Amino acid sequence: MSMKQKRASLFVVLTMLTSLLAACGGNNNNGGSAPAPSNDGATSNNGAAVSGEAADGEKKLEKVELTWYLLGDAHKDQDKVVAEFNKMLSKDLNATIKLNFTTWNDWQTKYNLLLTSGEKVDMIFASSWSDYYKLAKQGAFLDLKDLLPQYAPTTWGNVPKQDWESVTVAGGIYAVPNTNAEYTPDGFVYREDWRKELGLPEFTDVNSIEAYLDAVKTQKKVTPINGAAYENVQRLFRTWYDFQPIGSDVIGATSYDAPRDIQIIPFTAQFEEWVKRMKTWADKGYWNKNALSSKQEAGDFIKTGQGAYYWRNPSSAGGFINEITAKQLKMEIGYFPFTRFHNYVIPTLPIANGMAIPKSSKNPERSLMVLDKLRNDPAYFNLLTYGIEGTHWAKGEDDKTIVIPAPGVDLNKTPRYDIASWGWRYEPNMKGEKGGWAGLDKLKEEFKPISKPDIFGPIYMDYEPVKAELAAVNQVFEQYGKPLMLGLTSNVDASLKTYRDKLKAAGIEKVLEYVKTEANTYFDEKGIQ
Repeated sequence: MSMKQKRASLFVVLTMLTSLLAACGGNNNNGGSAPAPSNDGATSNNGAAVSGEAADGEKKLEKVELTWYLLGDAHKDQDKVVAEFNKMLSKDLNATIKLNFTTWNDWQTKYNLLLTSGEKVDMIFASSWSDYYKLAKQGAFLDLKDLLPQYAPTTWGNVPKQDWESVTVAGGIYAVPNTNAEYTPDGFVYREDWRKELGLPEFTDVNSIEAYLDAVKTQKKVTPINGAAYENVQRLFRTWYDFQPIGSDVIGATSYDAPRDIQIIPFTAQFEEWVKRMKTWADKGYWNKNALSSKQEAGDFIKTGQGAYYWRNPSSAGGFINEITAKQLKMEIGYFPFTRFHNYVIPTLPIANGMAIPKSSKNPERSLMVLDKLRNDPAYFNLLTYGIEGTHWAKGEDDKTIVIPAPGVDLNKTPRYDIASWGWRYEPNMKGEKGGWAGLDKLKEEFKPISKPDIFGPIYMDYEPVKAELAAVNQVFEQYGKPLMLGLTSNVDASLKTYRDKLKAAGIEKVLEYVKTEANTYFDEKGIQ
């Protein structure tokens, strides 16, 4: 090759390479045939600059700062971790990221506001449980179909074809799903040592759970569900009765086996039975009177010996138990999955966790390049997933194992690095924790033979025909439904009647008919009876 050829446009070379990689990746890793990129090499469809002219005539990436958003809360060392991440990113892709968090307090409202306010966001966590399908249909996210092969070729090649199909809406790909198969049913962590000490039976149903809560309150003199309690109670309710919420906590199918029997949940006999029971739990002090306003998670109180029950899925339960072990807290933590109520489990959809680019993004191409690097380069992945090596973790006995905390580090002063990193998880780069909770692997083996497909998660609705009614219903739910669920009322019968009347006045029946129509249309398409 001549010197002149060697000095040809770097941008053209990169484009050729990524196109080749995309083609190879698609053929070798079930990615399917790649759509033809529609990009002029300098700007995206919305005009975001990708490259500039260097002094020697070669193209180079312009320096950009990307604004990313994740759910939840930042780690206390977040600035340090991002600073290290940006050092590498500046060198490799001439970019930095500003990593923001919604916090868990009223995160749904903040999340929707980010996507509707016009704020410039370059990438954001996306999920079926954060309304991915609805938001994609409404046009909140950028279609990545033409950009992925060129700007995230490795990811385009190693995400299975069926996973890309799962995030396809009306022919467009609006998110990059994580590639880490999981089961994430609800359940709860609890003080197993206290259960044994108090001579209580193992959990099988709500009665055995109530017996545990009562013994903790009366004999250990501890508020069992301390701090924020609503989700702890709500999730137990809907799984005990096998309700399948569709779009909200207010409307859903009466069971997995009756997907077309869609009802207003607060109008059911089961709901009435439950809220009356919750009134007795509240009166017995199983949670505090500020349970709706508390900003502290119930799990925080378990760690200090002031709580005994905290809803978790198996993965987050494992993280919680590992932290208890690593901090050498003198307690034995158990976990009970609610799958045992009805003996089935639904695996997570690929888009249970993923990353999307809002329509407001100035730099979608660079965000995809960074995500491609983050998912597939272990140095990047380890840093933003596990924290700083030597501070938050250390290498284990092999490449698939890490040690937490790192030698000489006090977890009370330097907590384990734990953020909502779910969106970019890629199984080959995931690490196991040395001495970690063995129960997670046992649960996976328990779940495999009772797995059923998710027939509810892919249902998406834009609610446009009933948006006014839905807004009114949500307001009623917040004002009347949540306190009722926690028994925070002097008269359950009167409060239940008020709640139902307010829902009717808000237009809940119109919302119900809309949900039924959309859900049954989906069931018809999929042949679901």
